[in-house]
Amino acid sequence: MRKSALFAMAVGCLALSSAAPFARDRGNDIASLPTWETVFSHRDLQGVLGASVHSTSGEDMGHIVQILVDQAGTVRAAVIDFGGFLGVGSRKVVVDWGALHFAPEDQPQQIILDLTREQVKAAPEYRSGKPVVVLGAVSNPNPEF
Repeated sequence: MRKSALFAMAVGCLALSSAAPFARDRGNDIASLPTWETVFSHRDLQGVLGASVHSTSGEDMGHIVQILVDQAGTVRAAVIDFGGFLGVGSRKVVVDWGALHFAPEDQPQQIILDLTREQVKAAPEYRSGKPVVVLGAVSNPNPEF
């Protein structure tokens, strides 16, 4: 019995030592993959969470509190905290990403929404975990959402 246990241990050690040259360090594979980089001017990028949104007539429409993406990672809509005063009485509505327009770099940073205050006011409230109703501009319908 003792001999068979020693034999099994010897075979196991031999198998492990012969497998070592074939073992691969996966960390080195990842480090050797080619990478790329893109350099943006600080004027080319702006954060949108918390950014103020205005109508085309200059009315305050609220601010962006969330970005919604589809399963492919494509930005589809923004959740806007609309109405109220200091967060009291406000509600969240979802607007199509295509209805938002970002000012060129030579103008003050602002986001313009192609919807009126009345249209946004009539939109159903966004609630996480419930079906999402996306409000879009008539000139930019997005039936794929």
